[in-house]
Amino acid sequence: MKRFISNASFILLATLILSSCSYSEPQKCRPSGRIRGKKAPPGQCNQENDSDCCEEGKMYTTYECSPPMSSHTKAYLTLNSFEKGGDGGGPSECDNQYHSDDTPVVALSTGWFDHKRRCLHNITISGNGRSVVAMVVDQCDSRKGCDADHDYQPPCPNNIVDASMAVWKALGVPKNEWGGFDITWSDA
Repeated sequence: MKRFISNASFILLATLILSSCSYSEPQKCRPSGRIRGKKAPPGQCNQENDSDCCEEGKMYTTYECSPPMSSHTKAYLTLNSFEKGGDGGGPSECDNQYHSDDTPVVALSTGWFDHKRRCLHNITISGNGRSVVAMVVDQCDSRKGCDADHDYQPPCPNNIVDASMAVWKALGVPKNEWGGFDITWSDA
């Protein structure tokens, strides 16, 4: 006995197959590798603002990407000093300058930094019922770390907005909670 598929059934089947092939979830950011921690030489890892120093032999995950962007991208706010001698290390990558802790500036994880495309652009950070506009001046490197160039600190996670004290103050976060805080952000 031969079976025949009607034209309508064939069109419906073809539509289902094509739509299932063309549908895809937003790209997820997966780890790109790992690096082994090195112990910093004495006095070479600045632990200001509770910054971590790499641990000898510990494996740290690296990322080339960050979570997908939206109008309210979820992120984790961390505290950083962009001043000379601060825990941010050398001058900012965007302008080769240091910035006062009283200026609202940030470093973004590698994927969001987007090969310097966000350099010197403003973003809006929202948290604690408030919002603040801050300028992107640096990268919080998610690909490298545990070396002199990165102040012997581990690579950044891929969802970090590393902010100056001015940003924390503008958001009205109590000082005893400074260091890590869930926020959302978007391009301003």
